[in-house]
Amino acid sequence: MPNPSLGLVLGTAFASGLNVYATVATLGLLQRFHAIALPDALQLLAHPVILGMAILLYLVEFVADKIPAVDHAWDAIHTFIRPPAAALLAFAAVAGVGEPWRLGAALLARTVALASHGGKASARFAVNTSPEPFSTWGVSLGEDALAVTLTWLAATHPVLAMGLSIVLTAAAIWVVWILYRLAKRMAARLRAA
Repeated sequence: MPNPSLGLVLGTAFASGLNVYATVATLGLLQRFHAIALPDALQLLAHPVILGMAILLYLVEFVADKIPAVDHAWDAIHTFIRPPAAALLAFAAVAGVGEPWRLGAALLARTVALASHGGKASARFAVNTSPEPFSTWGVSLGEDALAVTLTWLAATHPVLAMGLSIVLTAAAIWVVWILYRLAKRMAARLRAA
């Protein structure tokens, strides 16, 4: 698989783990307004029905993300939506290569999206414990901005997106690991008390 395809796969996979609807809407809008030329199998993202659904669901997620209890439920449900959606996008993005490469790209994208989603959900769980809403809102807006920016980079500068996605995936895994260890220590202290 050539580097530009890998950059598109990794960039959109990480972005999908943060916000799959923003990722799909960004790709569709970029294609619709001729800012980029998506691979043939992804050009349907520019169809008005797909764009409308992606934008509507993005707006729902935009609101849901700002309410801590709703955000946790939304993230739990999207554990089963974001990684498979990233896999489908990757499978379509590399339609011109052999089936083993397509399946490999889909598996890689699903793994990256799961790491991204896990890092997001873990970090949000920690941030949402704050009683004031501004940190939750700020992190939510930052995630949306990162998803849109990384999607744009994946479509226009795939090699840069590939490098950034690798670094961000490693950071997301590290965040999950640190927060897991912290939660484990807190649970041990509560049992000991």
